Amino acid sequence: MKLIRYLSAHITDDLRNKMVFIGGPRQVGKTTISLQYLPTKSISDPGYLNWDYVPIRNSILHGKLPASPIVVLDEIHKYPKWKNLVKGLFDTRKNKQNFLVTGSAKLDYFHKSGDSMHGRYHYYRLHPFSLPELTSSATMQDLEQIFTFGGFPEPLFKQNSRSLRRWQNERIQRVIHDDLRDLSAIHNINLLELLVSEIPNRICSPLSINNLAIALQVSQPTMSHWLEMLDAMYVSFRVSPFGAPQIRAVKKEQKIYLWDWSVIESPSARFENMVASQLLKYCHYMQDWEGYKMELRYLRDTDAREIDFVVIKNKKPIFAVECKLNDSDISPAIKYFKDRVNIPNFYQVHMGKHDYIHADTGCRVLPFNKFCTETGMV
Repeated sequence: MKLIRYLSAHITDDLRNKMVFIGGPRQVGKTTISLQYLPTKSISDPGYLNWDYVPIRNSILHGKLPASPIVVLDEIHKYPKWKNLVKGLFDTRKNKQNFLVTGSAKLDYFHKSGDSMHGRYHYYRLHPFSLPELTSSATMQDLEQIFTFGGFPEPLFKQNSRSLRRWQNERIQRVIHDDLRDLSAIHNINLLELLVSEIPNRICSPLSINNLAIALQVSQPTMSHWLEMLDAMYVSFRVSPFGAPQIRAVKKEQKIYLWDWSVIESPSARFENMVASQLLKYCHYMQDWEGYKMELRYLRDTDAREIDFVVIKNKKPIFAVECKLNDSDISPAIKYFKDRVNIPNFYQVHMGKHDYIHADTGCRVLPFNKFCTETGMV
């Protein structure tokens, strides 16, 4: 299956006057989308330069670039002074060439060079496939498939359980043993592997860094650093609480989720993670392309009443989402918070069939695929 990714047209537009940086998890499709802009659309194109290939690395360092109108610099963030290098290439060649920079780490995280390159580039975060990107009229079967196999292209399109398990193992091994080794000073790889295997068991609940540190017998600062690195490598992401002043909201404990929800065994936790990923993708799209200030938060008070997600636009909440695997009764927390917090719209999403407006709260209860369509998810 060959699909045009949701960012393709925007990248084309932005490349006319600035560099474009594309960050995202390993194997999400960054190389595939970048090759669209080269004449042969293949990694053998002279305009595709991968930092991991030593002869190409030497050519980049000496400024010997192909005469291609667009040059793709893949994984160049592994070079400690990559920002100064790319800035120099752009400043001296911007009238005849432009640059598309991709990397499987957050390109704004590794500040190993001095120049911020402000005003020279646009930054996009490429997400896995989601229901709205696959089809404009998603069915329950489509929902079941992406729920089972995740949104990464290879396992999603193969839809084979054995291939999925092999892909999961190989991907995380490469992230830990290759990417993290290249970009950080983490030496205890075995304990880091234990942490990665433990995170799927911590989905949905507020994350205690101290408890994780005790479980793995490392210091709290070490655990904090490891979690930051996993976030930076697009293995995980965290959602902070929404501190509504009208309630006694928790203010510090974050919740952790994975970019690949297919590794989560608990169906309810996997569903919540899938919804979190969809909402984060929406927030990143609205921020990276539309320019809004977006945040994804959750709502929880000191009595443990909770709404799974709140989407915030320009510092104002625009809707809240509660996740239920089945189309069961509405969560009591919705009525409690709706009466106390100024959030315009409440949704309860599920993997069932029922679609209705709850009489007492006005909350819309609907299947997740319908929610994606009606709220303009990407």
